[in-house]
Amino acid sequence: MGFLSGLFRSRDAPKNRTTGSAYSFYFGGTTSGKAVTERSAMQMTAVYSCVRILAEAVAGLPLHLYRYKDSGGKEKAIDHPLYLLLHDEPNPEMSSFVFRETLMTHLLLWGNAYAQIIRNGKGEVVALYPLMPNKMTVDRDVNGQLYYQYNRSNEEAPTMKGTTVNLHPSDVLHIPGLGFDGLVGYSPIAMAKNAIGMAIACEEYGAKFFANGAAPGGVLEHPGTIKDPQRVRESWQSTFGGSGNANKIAVLEEGMKYTPIGISPEQAQFLETRKFQINEIARIFRVPPHMVGDLEKSSFSNIEQQSLEFVKYTLEPWLMRWEQSIQRSLLLDGEKPVYFVKFNVDGLLRGDYASRMQGYATARQNGWMSANDIRELENLDRIPAEDGGDLYLINGNMLPLGNAGAFANTSAGKEENANEEILELEEPESSESGNTAGDDGTDTVSQRHHRRGKLV
Repeated sequence: MGFLSGLFRSRDAPKNRTTGSAYSFYFGGTTSGKAVTERSAMQMTAVYSCVRILAEAVAGLPLHLYRYKDSGGKEKAIDHPLYLLLHDEPNPEMSSFVFRETLMTHLLLWGNAYAQIIRNGKGEVVALYPLMPNKMTVDRDVNGQLYYQYNRSNEEAPTMKGTTVNLHPSDVLHIPGLGFDGLVGYSPIAMAKNAIGMAIACEEYGAKFFANGAAPGGVLEHPGTIKDPQRVRESWQSTFGGSGNANKIAVLEEGMKYTPIGISPEQAQFLETRKFQINEIARIFRVPPHMVGDLEKSSFSNIEQQSLEFVKYTLEPWLMRWEQSIQRSLLLDGEKPVYFVKFNVDGLLRGDYASRMQGYATARQNGWMSANDIRELENLDRIPAEDGGDLYLINGNMLPLGNAGAFANTSAGKEENANEEILELEEPESSESGNTAGDDGTDTVSQRHHRRGKLV
């Protein structure tokens, strides 16, 4: 029994991947009876849509390498060799968009993304090449040090001998997903394979329903004995089976009677089940339902807020994994205090045109954005500095808070205060004598306030 139990080990059981407590759950059979793998899952429209949305979002964001300035602030490190690899071309075979899209797809399907780091003699990164996660194993040697073992195929490297390649951690860009030990991430597809398997079963049921019957399965009843029931069954199926034969009128002979025994998809709540599974898959990847085509609970009043929540709660954690993994693996120890990597999500957070212009106007009037700052955000050409494009302006009727009481301490201020007291004493007499412009005496007070404003 012990031999057989080791031979027929369940694919659903976790397997120890490292000396520590790292476990990885396998793809495989599900409760619905459908095998779920990363490729079969991608045949589901909801899974494909969620993976594509997240992969293209991460790949389409600008990725820049920055350095801290001695005077404060930051600037783009365009002269650093790593800037071109991350922003434009990680290797001669693909663009930065394709590279990040590929690794993000691996991360969403397998829970891990790997890329081989090619360095020159000075230790600088000169190229990055994606590696398939299903061929990578993370393990520890006898000294407890991590190493990566890649099982290559002849198609990948026909000139190399051997089937496995051991890589040092410094030669691998590893972006792990959610896991238990912080070393190896778990595949969202494998962890939620029962939900995806049910969605596959529902889709297969619907496909077979339309393929096999314009009318549901039923029973042909004959009062006598049929000599060749197989021929009758095949004749009935060829005449009335399939969606192309829908609504045909059947003519029964010899007292035969047809009794349907199937139930309609509406009675089985087939459409509701499929809709729920789409939301279930969107929940796995934390993608708003309206982004995968479910607009039932979306409206013009909340869809913009849902899009902002997608950036904040869905994209931000993934971007943080990317940024910190790149800084940890690609920057030298002496460069880490000076350089850092950052995705620019400003384009996704921008509101409509009217809201942007209102925000720019507030920033411009309060002096913390110049005209060129605003034009750069709107992808417009800069205004020359001699024409005032770099000026920071504020309203002239405002003064610093610390100077608000400075006028009261001057001689002019004291004299003004004395005049105010005299005017207050004379105000009732002036009102009664009618020497003011108004009949009720209120103009004297307003004129006094106006004079005070001019002095200030």
